Amino acid sequence: MKRLFVSIDIPESLNKDILKIQKELKHFQGKITELENLHLTLKFLGETDDLNEIKIINLLSEINFKSFTTNLSNLGVFREQDIRIVWIHLTNCEELQKKVDKALESLYPLEKRFMSHLTIARVKKVFNKDLFLNELWKIKLPDLSFEVTNFRLKESKLTSNGPIYKTVKQFNLIQ
Repeated sequence: MKRLFVSIDIPESLNKDILKIQKELKHFQGKITELENLHLTLKFLGETDDLNEIKIINLLSEINFKSFTTNLSNLGVFREQDIRIVWIHLTNCEELQKKVDKALESLYPLEKRFMSHLTIARVKKVFNKDLFLNELWKIKLPDLSFEVTNFRLKESKLTSNGPIYKTVKQFNLIQ
């Protein structure tokens, strides 16, 4: 069994800018996402056997979608009352997510709600919520964008040092 998900990987060319943003996060205990692990999850599939992995690859191979540009548009958290994730919103990814969702609906339920985001930090504890949020809202995002030319089926191996991601199959978008 493999723990699988479908994702858009973030190009290495953005690493320096994202690291700068991560370093501006203060007043919390937790972990920033390692640069090599930055990705946008289009669909989490979970534990998958070999037969379903083949079906998934075949279904995802049938997706025809044009490459597009995404922008890193704003910083946020999911629940201000109980902050666990700090993210950057990625624009224009919803349509590709819907295509992936629809392609896999014979194997997985459709997503009830999708929020296109890049997790940049996981929070265990915030020392002063108001201070944390005020500082977060002050962080200025540079104008960052990139061309999405593919998406990937990835395996996630959970270790005591954090997850290790491996590309199972890359699916190229139409240029």
